[in-house]
Amino acid sequence: MQSNKNRINLKHLAVVAVITSMLFNNAYAIADTVPTATSVADPAIPVPDPNAGPSKAELQKQLDDIENQIAGYEQQLQGTLAQKNTLANKVKSLKTEQQKLTLQIQSTNLLVGDLANQIKTTEDSIIAAQLKSDQLKDDIAGTIFTLYQNDEKSLASALAGDNGLSGYFQEIDSTQKISQGLSVSLDQMKKLKTDLEANSTKLEGQKQDAQDLLGIKALQSQDLVSKVTEQSSLLSDTKGQESQYNAIINDSKKKAAQIRNQLYDLTGVTKQVTFGEALDIASTVSKETGVRAALLLAILTQETNLGKNVGTCNRAGDPPEKSWKVVMKPNRDQEPFVTITNDLGLDTDTTPVSCPMHDSKGNQVGWGGAMGPAQFIPSTWMSHKDDVAAVTGHPANPWDINDAFVASALLLKVNGAASGGTDAEWKAAMRYFSGGTNVKYRFYGDNVLALANKYQANIDALNQ
Repeated sequence: MQSNKNRINLKHLAVVAVITSMLFNNAYAIADTVPTATSVADPAIPVPDPNAGPSKAELQKQLDDIENQIAGYEQQLQGTLAQKNTLANKVKSLKTEQQKLTLQIQSTNLLVGDLANQIKTTEDSIIAAQLKSDQLKDDIAGTIFTLYQNDEKSLASALAGDNGLSGYFQEIDSTQKISQGLSVSLDQMKKLKTDLEANSTKLEGQKQDAQDLLGIKALQSQDLVSKVTEQSSLLSDTKGQESQYNAIINDSKKKAAQIRNQLYDLTGVTKQVTFGEALDIASTVSKETGVRAALLLAILTQETNLGKNVGTCNRAGDPPEKSWKVVMKPNRDQEPFVTITNDLGLDTDTTPVSCPMHDSKGNQVGWGGAMGPAQFIPSTWMSHKDDVAAVTGHPANPWDINDAFVASALLLKVNGAASGGTDAEWKAAMRYFSGGTNVKYRFYGDNVLALANKYQANIDALNQ
């Protein structure tokens, strides 16, 4: 019979194998959505399909070509804006902006398509790792069972075999090789676990990038529609006559009244406000935080546009697939959302939040759950609600217009907007959207500043 020491080591090895296997299983939970392996026959690690899309070099060339065309349109815009403010020049600038936006959408589509291929490759890698781990676990289980059987044999029974003493030593040698094989399998299992964790983290980042890019595309499409509508309305109001256009832009009293009374659209609220009312709130918050009122108005407009695109979920009467339990990221936002609604005395099951993004095939990309005009997700709101309450003097409510303005201003201030200047405000807007300043999403920051300039012109007109 083998020694007790050897028997203990063998049992220890078996426990290690089981624990390693359990740890590997737990790694699956890292990704929000890990694909299944039911339809995959070959467990080999996949390589990107060369026919899936353009190569990196080809993609970069296409993007560079588009950027060069966009730069040309920007030069045309600057030249037109430097000229006299006439109806013809206004229409020309609107048309140029439409052409520029069309190219920007084309660029975003290329990035979205490339990212979709990357996501597919990562998902395939995860599936392959799952299949290989299943095979390894079966191999390890068989190896442990074989070692256990060998361990149970007595010396007497081994010597009594057909091959006698030589057979006994052959079994010892065989057991050592099996043990070495088990050690190799465990090392492979550990490496697979590490690879799976890395790919799961990578997949989560890729899906967040896809969600952000789809948001940028939505904003670009909305801006394009807005420019076309503005051109159509302008031509309709002026009947194509320069004299009518001059009369409109020179009637400052009428213009001021229109600015103050026009609707300032906000998402996630039960009652809309006029631009004048929104400006009063923004101006008050600006004094408290140092963030420019025009920038604050621009951010909330941008977030409202995003909220409109994805739609509203979790309302009374919505289908089960639009419930907060489905659209929110489980381990990040669901528990905070319950806390927020309970603290405010709201019905968790009927308090509206944003829906997730969807790709061109209707597949969910990322998560929804953004709340109110400022479109804070619950986990982010929990980090700022006490600061909001300290300014307002009451429990923070993301669906309250005043609280939404305060929350946005505080986040912009943390991101550096209060220091002033175009660069600081652009970076603050970018961080508000994606947490960083990746130029891949620069349309968000650029558009916020363009909106801020528009609102600043309106504010200046009201102050004349």
